[in-house]
Amino acid sequence: MTGFVDETEIVVSSGKGGNGSVSFRREKYVPKGGPDGGDGGNGGSVVFKVKENLKTLARLKSTRVYRAGNGRNGEGRRKHGRNGEDVIIPVPPGTVLREKESGKVIKDLGLDGEWTFIEGGHGGKGNWHYRSSVRQAPRYAQEGEPGQERELMVEMNIIADIGFVGFPNAGKSSLLAALTNAHPKIADYPFTTKIPNLGVVDLGFTDCILADIPGIIEGASHGAGLGFRFLKHISRTKGLAFIIDIEDEDPATTYGTLQDELKQYNEDLTEKPHIVVASKADLDETGEKFESFRTRLGAERLVSVSSYTSFGLDALKQEFIRVIREK
Repeated sequence: MTGFVDETEIVVSSGKGGNGSVSFRREKYVPKGGPDGGDGGNGGSVVFKVKENLKTLARLKSTRVYRAGNGRNGEGRRKHGRNGEDVIIPVPPGTVLREKESGKVIKDLGLDGEWTFIEGGHGGKGNWHYRSSVRQAPRYAQEGEPGQERELMVEMNIIADIGFVGFPNAGKSSLLAALTNAHPKIADYPFTTKIPNLGVVDLGFTDCILADIPGIIEGASHGAGLGFRFLKHISRTKGLAFIIDIEDEDPATTYGTLQDELKQYNEDLTEKPHIVVASKADLDETGEKFESFRTRLGAERLVSVSSYTSFGLDALKQEFIRVIREK
């Protein structure tokens, strides 16, 4: 099985602050020196950093506990304790952090940058801070603040411009390979695609990222089949391409079923700009099925393509441009 991981649970802890020092100045000829206890160092923080080169959460699944360093205690001569090291957790673009218990979204980390989730505990003050005219030899110092521990659910949503949606064996992977330099697994049996595949197509004025998710089956919105797990990945796309095998017994019904599944999963998905793609046009020798399909769809945008002969691919690219600009 592949190492693709799009969700996992982790435990993160910030570091404890170091304790302040109780110390007094002791030098030759200064028998009763005043307090000189230094402050404790601050604990390390928990930091998430988005890394463009990461494509899954596999690293987080293999290392589930992340702890920042504790601050060192202060020392005499007002020496400040060393701060604890931050723990920096690299994640792919599109990562979302949730509270494990409630499922509440804490942060959508987006495409780049870094974010400090939990700051480390502050270091305690040394006894030097507590000197006064009436308390010239304070024998106490402040303890460092404790760190914090949190349990998180980490999810990754693939970032793409156009998401391919279709039943198993509709020709999505072949189309992705024909349009881009991607090399998805292609075979003549259902569920060849078991993880999302990405490819980049040059549209002239910009690059367009295409995402081929595993095939949806009827009932996917309720958890059936492989496609359900990956439906969330099309939530961030600018638009959708419904890939329909023109050799299906009733392509229009197939399209309607796909629309229903998306609507039941998340009604907002059906509001995205989209294009309907009739694949395997090289098998529709007379074009009769395509014309019948076009009539049934009415005002829907429909393009006929063949991944085998490259027929219709330029027209499809123009539709991608329309979808991106419409968004």
